[in-house]
Amino acid sequence: MQNSNSLKQEFFKKWMMGLQIYTTTNENMTVTERKTAIKLSADIALASSRNCATRWSRAVIARSSVDNRSCFVANGVLGRGLCERVKQISNLKITRSSWSSGKIVKRSRRVWRRRRRRNKCMAAVTIARRLVQKRTKVLRGLVPGGEFMDEISLIEETLDYMSALQAQVDVMRFLATAYNPSSSS
Repeated sequence: MQNSNSLKQEFFKKWMMGLQIYTTTNENMTVTERKTAIKLSADIALASSRNCATRWSRAVIARSSVDNRSCFVANGVLGRGLCERVKQISNLKITRSSWSSGKIVKRSRRVWRRRRRRNKCMAAVTIARRLVQKRTKVLRGLVPGGEFMDEISLIEETLDYMSALQAQVDVMRFLATAYNPSSSS
């Protein structure tokens, strides 16, 4: 895990680089285009500040390579070779385990139902398990690339993603107060 200050500095440097690359192609931007430029360059800078070492950062970069302008910004911040390599890694199809086969799932559900009927005291465990499954599903939707991770990787990636997002918020908050010093008093 990177030092917080070095992560913030790396993010800020790459974010400014991404904004410069994005704005050189369009001088007269609308408010919506500026918002898109800020968000796109912030996402790419955040992912690239982790040097594509995490799954979420690779997922963000792969997602950013959808249209030409964002791909142009990603290539400028990351370098064309790294961006292409991340896209190739992300395009690999991840196959699901044999547990997704219909027969195994149906059979395991039948066994589970029999056990549940036999043991009524397991109700609390069942409720807790469902709650964990629901929250895990929500977490998979929040973390970029989370839908392809097992639970342990998901937790590790979520912690890393949260620390990166905190650094992003700190840098943006600092910039907002630097440009508008009257609001901080």
